[in-house]
Amino acid sequence: MSAGSVNIGSESETMEFKKSTGEMKEAIISMAAILNKHGKGQLYFGVRNDGEVIGQDVGEDTLRNISRAVHEHIKPAIYPSITKKTFGGRDVVEVSFEGDRAPYTAYSIPRIRTSDEDHIMDQETYEDMLRQRQSISKAWETRLSRYTAADVDRDSFDLYMRRSRDAGRISFPETDPSEVLARLGLLEGGHLLNAGAAIFVDSDINELQMAKFASDRKLTFTDIRRYTGSILSLVEKAVEYLVDAMDWRVEFDGSPKRREIPEIPVEALREAVVNAFAHRSIESRQSVEISIYRSYLDITSHGSFPAGVTPETFIHENVAPVRRNPLLARVLYYSKDMEGFATGLKRIQGLCDDARVKVEYECGSYYFRVRFYRHCSGTQPGTQPGTQPGTQPGTKSKEEMIIDMIRSNDKVTREEISAALGISVRTTQRLINGMSDIAFVAEILRM
Repeated sequence: MSAGSVNIGSESETMEFKKSTGEMKEAIISMAAILNKHGKGQLYFGVRNDGEVIGQDVGEDTLRNISRAVHEHIKPAIYPSITKKTFGGRDVVEVSFEGDRAPYTAYSIPRIRTSDEDHIMDQETYEDMLRQRQSISKAWETRLSRYTAADVDRDSFDLYMRRSRDAGRISFPETDPSEVLARLGLLEGGHLLNAGAAIFVDSDINELQMAKFASDRKLTFTDIRRYTGSILSLVEKAVEYLVDAMDWRVEFDGSPKRREIPEIPVEALREAVVNAFAHRSIESRQSVEISIYRSYLDITSHGSFPAGVTPETFIHENVAPVRRNPLLARVLYYSKDMEGFATGLKRIQGLCDDARVKVEYECGSYYFRVRFYRHCSGTQPGTQPGTQPGTQPGTKSKEEMIIDMIRSNDKVTREEISAALGISVRTTQRLINGMSDIAFVAEILRM
């Protein structure tokens, strides 16, 4: 070892060193082999196999490129922690990873760790691991959590019970969380199963990240928020955020009362948000993401779409549901937050078709995304013909709304218009004065 050098230890069954990201493929193979043997491990780029730190150039895209390689070449998907470290003035990259869905493959081949070497897994071991992974007893949602009924968020629980009783899907008389959760199959030995904790406990099991961006690119954001909590509480936060971010237009039906129309159906957004939480790979501990761009809204959940089918399969055909978390889905069915017949995407598409809103679905190797295109007219952002400057695309100016009200009810008064538009009588009169060149408006409103 040269003077001033740093040594961070030896390679082992859970530790691997690579001199640089030029050995990316070998690193990916070692990670999968370690996962198959121990379920977790660490890997360093910028370290020789004897543990001496030689450094690694860590540029702007280095961490992103490592993350992308892991997501593309290790299956099932894992979500490692990838950070820059410094030892003795030399930069390295530390990759900490774990997973409980063995067997894992790297470049479509399963391997297993022996000492500090990676060997191709024999067929018998691979098939045995696969059987264990597919066993319902191994499913994340059915394992015991550290939470008890005392940890249940009562607001979320009470909301769930009201919805379930209103839907007629829960009729038993119990109201105590311990008794209800036991009847729902979510409580065992005094502890909640993970599914119960995810739905009802204000914990870090679930995370929601939401952001608004200034354009259609993920560059400059104008707002960013992050929450943890129960699925039920986070769904409400997400829907509230989306509703607040959307443009709305106003229609009148002949009465002074106005009807507000969102640019995207709220029911479709809620369905997409609930599905994002319920069908995601919860054990990955990745966030549900809400991204609001100028021309569209994205709702993204982590976990690949079921193999052998596409979103269009569920929209246009009558197929059996494929549930990543069947227990969680069953519990949400009782409150009518989800339906149990693989109709979620069909409902989203139908609601958007009725509202003439374009919607797209993207199936990535480790995520699923629903994209709703914004603006009621279906056009891109910009001033539309007949729209007053300063109004949002897909909306009407207050002057246009006043004209619509007059056409619907020629007896309408300034006070009624003011109440409908949520503005003062003085402001209403100022707008009317500005439209005095429209003869019929001036005549009708001469009071």
